[in-house]
Amino acid sequence: MSMLNTSDAHLPFPILIGDIGGTNARFSILPDASAEAINFPNVRTADFTTIDEAIRNGVLAKTDMRPRAAILAVAGPINGDEIPLTNCDWVVRPHTMIEVLGIEDVLVINDFEAQALAISSLGDGERELIGSASKEIVASRVVLGPGTGLGVGGLVHVQGGWIPVPGEGGHVDLGPRSKRDLEIFPYVETIEGRVSAEQILSGRGIVHLYRAICKADGIDPKYSDPADITSHALAGSDATAVETISLFSTYLGRLAGDLAMIFMTKGGVYLSGGISQKILPALRQPEFRAAFEDKAPHSHWLKAIPTYVVTHPLAALAGLSFYAREPARFGLSTEGRRWRS
Repeated sequence: MSMLNTSDAHLPFPILIGDIGGTNARFSILPDASAEAINFPNVRTADFTTIDEAIRNGVLAKTDMRPRAAILAVAGPINGDEIPLTNCDWVVRPHTMIEVLGIEDVLVINDFEAQALAISSLGDGERELIGSASKEIVASRVVLGPGTGLGVGGLVHVQGGWIPVPGEGGHVDLGPRSKRDLEIFPYVETIEGRVSAEQILSGRGIVHLYRAICKADGIDPKYSDPADITSHALAGSDATAVETISLFSTYLGRLAGDLAMIFMTKGGVYLSGGISQKILPALRQPEFRAAFEDKAPHSHWLKAIPTYVVTHPLAALAGLSFYAREPARFGLSTEGRRWRS
């Protein structure tokens, strides 16, 4: 079997599209470049021993259409012919998929590359503007996704095309700035002595932040589930929960502003994932946008950059479909990540 390293070689249709997370896997089939994708019910990764079994039972058993190619977005490093996932026991083995499932061509990319591909073409009905900077510019962008962890992806606009940039931006340092931060941060759970952004800006991070606030204030925590903290915050029924999500929004704004400067993202910053959608009412409050813009001496530049929450329910699948239809629009590196029979 040979590996390809060019992004302009079209994959043969029909194409199986897959967004593989730690808990759920989402699949669709794209019949051809002009057709609408056929979506399938979410698959719980715990219900199947392997991804091949999940595809066979969750997709192929439900349609007569047989995909000739597959594009999969995975949360995990892609090094070699066996690709373990970060938060579940599945291992993606492209050679096995080709031999067992009859797929001719398999491309595997990072999950936040898929999110970056998505923000190249989302419409107004698939995102919500946060703040007043609404001028639409076709320029480089960045996407952040607080969820199980904190994903970050860049999307660089060059010579009329888009280059998705994967990375580990969720593991940059996040430090205190205000007097209140200095009271709270000594109690935030660290990893080998440091507070990475993911330690606060994620599902477990909401709990870390909430507990740190409780310790700083000398009170016993009531909640241990991020959903409980978030629901009480949005309902205004618990002062500590309210402060937790307010500070979460502030820290997310600070990091989003930092990434906007790093990537020169005049085309906007996008917040993806379930947490961003769940805390939309909090993100609409002044804290997020104020922290995003508070970047002296460049605050005037940040004020002009739009920020959005991605509301598309299947953004990663949409991004993979954008690429499948028009791969030549994207400078997507496929070296070491594409297998063909």
